Amino acid sequence: MRTTFGWILAAVTVLTLTGASSPQSAEKSDTGSAKEKLIGAWRLAWEDEQGTDGEMKHIVDHKGTIVYTRDGHMSVQIMLPSTDAPRDVDNPVKYDQGGYEAYYGSYEVNEQAHTVTHHVQGSLVRALVGKDLTRVYRFSDGLLILKSSRPDEHWTIAWERY
Repeated sequence: MRTTFGWILAAVTVLTLTGASSPQSAEKSDTGSAKEKLIGAWRLAWEDEQGTDGEMKHIVDHKGTIVYTRDGHMSVQIMLPSTDAPRDVDNPVKYDQGGYEAYYGSYEVNEQAHTVTHHVQGSLVRALVGKDLTRVYRFSDGLLILKSSRPDEHWTIAWERY
């Protein structure tokens, strides 16, 4: 019980410190640097990914959250609707295990290249630990749109502020 309370307290503290729980955070997203726009908590809106048949699939039933803190830390979690739902993707990098993706670390923004690089310090998929995952970003209609910078990966994911 104490452990659960500790985790809840930590999550509330992170959200408060990042400004994600304040009404001002949505206003900030329209101005300032890309890093300032990233800061806060985002919920998964939709995902487009290429299936094994080569066709792009628009997915809206995945659940997830991504958090960027002012001091340069991030975490992401994505869950498929059920553990028995196979991921219809043939990505060269395995990001999820059993229908769940989770990692955390630090991040850097390159505003000229429009990229954010996640420096993975911990992950459900241990092979990702120590890796740098570079994502191309853009902001559109209140959404944070991320896609892989790798030419062999074909996916796009949209996040909306909590």
